[in-house]
Amino acid sequence: MADYHFIYKDLEGSSTQWDDIQTKLGNLPAKPPPFKPAPFAPAEDQDSKPKNKAWIDNKTEEELEDLQDDLDDDRFLQDYRKKRLTEMREAVKIAKFGSVIPISGSDFVREVSQAPQEVWVVVLLYKDGFPECRLLLQCLEDLSKRYPATKFVKIISTECIPNYPDRNLPTILVYNNSAVKATHVGMHSFGRRCTPESVGLILCQSDPVLNDGHGGEQSREAVLDGVRKKFLERVVREHEDDDDGSSSD
Repeated sequence: MADYHFIYKDLEGSSTQWDDIQTKLGNLPAKPPPFKPAPFAPAEDQDSKPKNKAWIDNKTEEELEDLQDDLDDDRFLQDYRKKRLTEMREAVKIAKFGSVIPISGSDFVREVSQAPQEVWVVVLLYKDGFPECRLLLQCLEDLSKRYPATKFVKIISTECIPNYPDRNLPTILVYNNSAVKATHVGMHSFGRRCTPESVGLILCQSDPVLNDGHGGEQSREAVLDGVRKKFLERVVREHEDDDDGSSSD
């Protein structure tokens, strides 16, 4: 006679005493934990969020356009919305580069001398096989990504200036509005340790050469302050690393 045994399970998956005994003896696998649905949480109502500057800063240009009629009762937010739209549209107009562009002698006038008036151009004169040129190029590559609205180009020195002496390499020329604004000859111009931060600081000593592309004069001042801050942070970090190395000896 076959042995039939009915196991009753309630809604939460609990079993009978017989089922528990069989599980302890290893005849049945351990029962899974009872299913408990996650507590209900209503979806967040976007309209209930506080409307302030941070709320507007998180909006896209299209979303800000759609808000025109929703902020009629708040003059401050309406004015701030217009300001953000203006900043976004100005930022789109600013040229974005983001890398060190190789050019030849025939490209120089078009890429450098005829660059738009608002664009600063950093020109690296270099030659392959010079470690100093390679180091400075690495620094400029880093800066070009941080400040994509500044144009960085590199050109073989003798293609730019015939018979340019190798002892002057690397050389940086800074152009704006078709004119040379600064010249930095040799690695000694950038301090004992050539880093992106030290190069950025030298480039911005007299003019706001570096531009992060956010637009506006305030942004440019912020960039200059940021360059100084990054330089100081780098100096402090290297000093701390030197101290750690000395203490471990």
